[in-house]
Amino acid sequence: MKYIIIGLGNFGASLAEKLTENGNEVIGIDTSMEKVDALKEKISHTICMDAADQFTVTGLPLKDTDVVIVAIGENEGANIMVTALFKNLQVKRLISRAINPLHENVLHAIGVDEIVHPEEETAERWAKKLTLKDVVDSFELGSEYSIVEANVPVQYIGKNIGEIRMREKYNLLVLTTIKNENLDTKVGKNVIAPKVQGVATPDTILEQEDILVLYGSNKDLKDFLKKS
Repeated sequence: MKYIIIGLGNFGASLAEKLTENGNEVIGIDTSMEKVDALKEKISHTICMDAADQFTVTGLPLKDTDVVIVAIGENEGANIMVTALFKNLQVKRLISRAINPLHENVLHAIGVDEIVHPEEETAERWAKKLTLKDVVDSFELGSEYSIVEANVPVQYIGKNIGEIRMREKYNLLVLTTIKNENLDTKVGKNVIAPKVQGVATPDTILEQEDILVLYGSNKDLKDFLKKS
């Protein structure tokens, strides 16, 4: 896949490196030549430019880019201007970084549906979300193992965990499942909220809206998610 990442601070640079390591083509953009030079050997392409300049931005390969990520964090105004510009250019998928709740509200008003919170979410987690099919969230345990939340593959809907033989076939453990359930609030409104179902057993039946919580090596997780 092809990515454009604007803002090569700690989060943007780390995400760009991890996406490149996973075999993706990444264009990293920043106004700082120092940051661009520091990453030119670590990611696919680096460009020193002002991403708020519409004339310059239109020269980027936007039609061939799968995801644009605005990772600017030190300047809310620049982040909003760049995000709005790429939204107007109708890129395929736009993700932007939010610095605080007010900033997030502005991004939602612009029409951005996917928001990054680097203070809460690591570049490693976002790299998994972006590169592994159906991953909802992930938690890295060391450099080789992870716990991943993933949508149930279509071919396993209606089957129980024992039938899938996840351990034998994929060398993965199903720790639990998460279901969306209707909850009554104190003000009398129903809300849908995720609820962990407890330790999974071989008899646990997987339903369409379930989320699997899997544990295993990063390699085995990647192989399973690609096959599914």
